Amino acid sequence: MVKPFQFARLPKILFGAGRIAELPGIIELYGKRVILVTGKNSFISTKQAAQLFNDFEKTGIEYNLLNVSGEPSPGVIDQAVKRFNNEEINLVVGIGGGSVIDAGKALSAMLYKKEPIRDFLEGVGHKEHPGTKLPYIAIPTTSGTGSEATKNAVISEIGKDGFKKSLRHDNLVPDIAIIDPELTLQCPKNITAASGLDCFTQLIEAYLSDKSNEYTDALALEGLKEVNDSLIRCYLNGENIEARTGMSFAALTSGICIANAGLGVIHGFASSIGGMYNIPHGVICGTLMAKSNEINVRELRKKTDNHNGLKKYSLLGKLFLGGNDKKNDYYIDGFIQHLFNITLDLQLPGLKEYGLIEKDVELICKETDIKNNPVKLVVEDLIEIIAGRL
Repeated sequence: MVKPFQFARLPKILFGAGRIAELPGIIELYGKRVILVTGKNSFISTKQAAQLFNDFEKTGIEYNLLNVSGEPSPGVIDQAVKRFNNEEINLVVGIGGGSVIDAGKALSAMLYKKEPIRDFLEGVGHKEHPGTKLPYIAIPTTSGTGSEATKNAVISEIGKDGFKKSLRHDNLVPDIAIIDPELTLQCPKNITAASGLDCFTQLIEAYLSDKSNEYTDALALEGLKEVNDSLIRCYLNGENIEARTGMSFAALTSGICIANAGLGVIHGFASSIGGMYNIPHGVICGTLMAKSNEINVRELRKKTDNHNGLKKYSLLGKLFLGGNDKKNDYYIDGFIQHLFNITLDLQLPGLKEYGLIEKDVELICKETDIKNNPVKLVVEDLIEIIAGRL
């Protein structure tokens, strides 16, 4: 019997190579004055950017550039709001990686408001965001977070008292998401690896989540098929448009899945570690993925009532290893080994490389909030996961 479920709203999705060319015409539906949020160099230096700015000039679109480097902080958003609050703006467009998409989402939600964004962040502020925003178009240039399809913007403040929290409201889902795989062709190998494993992690965690349902499972499995076909090919040859298209689809699908099924222990770590250390989100997820799933399987095997979780791990093994003629344990163990292998193949670094020190591990684990994981983990399990990837 199909489980009861609800499904979050989605943006209007335009998917396909070359669809960035449609942006000027779409902007004109909203007006002529736009804020364009980009990364430092991820889009501005491309031929697509040059063509886009030429089209803007031809159509009379006035654009203000906001460059965002790294994950957006409350200060970055507040300063941007102050810069543009006295301007008449019709639309915000974010073109970049997940951090840029989140920054644009937050800016569209905070323009013309007097309060700082910190007041509205989950677990940090004391106010609920009213859901009012400027229209927002999200255009990813990496295949990772799927933020183009979600209602939250992740805002970070790094340090011992730091945090990584969301500005969230149903109305903050982008109005339009343009997914153009051609924009990912120039993505560097290290970012291809980290963002690709973030996408991979999101699909796995959504599939295994205790909030999953038949609808999200079907979507997650389709995304995982594309990861299996495309991730290593993207890493080895970034100009492979077929592989890039597959990963663009997988990333979009991962965003849809996490919005409706939630995440597990790995993204719990991404929040607690990411608040204390300036480590890219995708690196945290990618480097912890194999060890986290190994511990999940170990703990599931201790339970007598968690057959569904192990069944799903077996199905993942069959998807990634191929075949259907061996015992479930073969596929479960083979899938975990596949995760370790891909972490090695994509050269994901350990956490010490980014400065994480052993004396902070226990504090991190005590601060890690685990939701929707397929099995309950205790602090000792969490310490073991991080210790395995230092």
